[in-house]
Amino acid sequence: MANVVTEPTARTKAAARTRDAVKIYGKGQTEVRALDGVTVEFEAGRYTAIMGPSGSGKSTLLHCVAGLDTLTSGSAFVGDVDLSTLDDQRLTILRRDRIGFVFQAFNLVPTISAAKNITLPLLLAGRKGDQAWISKVIEITGIGDRLEHRPSELSGGQQQRVAVARALASRPEIIFADEPTGNLDSRSGTEMLTFLRRAVDEMHQTIVMVTHDPVAASYADRIVFLADGRIVDEMQKPTAERVLERMKRFGE
Repeated sequence: MANVVTEPTARTKAAARTRDAVKIYGKGQTEVRALDGVTVEFEAGRYTAIMGPSGSGKSTLLHCVAGLDTLTSGSAFVGDVDLSTLDDQRLTILRRDRIGFVFQAFNLVPTISAAKNITLPLLLAGRKGDQAWISKVIEITGIGDRLEHRPSELSGGQQQRVAVARALASRPEIIFADEPTGNLDSRSGTEMLTFLRRAVDEMHQTIVMVTHDPVAASYADRIVFLADGRIVDEMQKPTAERVLERMKRFGE
């Protein structure tokens, strides 16, 4: 299947992008080419979903463009910064200051309150943050009445709301979400996706989300489809029905 290339255009600004991205795990007979020459952009102020069958490379792509893993060859950029030019310290600072993360596991600190979990990255960076912005984040995620509770006193959905608020609190340039509804029931998952959608629409955030769920993907502005480490299709203004129909074709 031909590799679909999505080049940045002059009309849109890429919050993150890759160029000829290749990621190989192992050597010889055990070699796995998780990414096979992926060129893609993620536009600022938009909500992009990455989909594909198991083993297609979708999480690998997200981790490499987010600076959590390194490419074997090619380039990954956040804004205009080529991640391959950064040493570990500068990469850590870039992730802290410019990127927000939401994972399937909530990754909250169990011994501190929800409020302190939200502002912890700012505290570690020695910054107070924009209090008006943080208040807006708390409003959008709907956790204002749970701020003094520790994670063990919160439901899974509430913990993931705290994780989203933490990702948004530092006003990052881009948020990467890897299966953010994976540990949630359908109601909590719907709430989570609504919060992410509002973050784009009302707070002009940029979100890139890996998901296997057609309903979750339907909240995005655009979907990038991967198969065998390559981009094979895109969809604008998706619906769950169209996504499901497209995903069925991966089995052909």
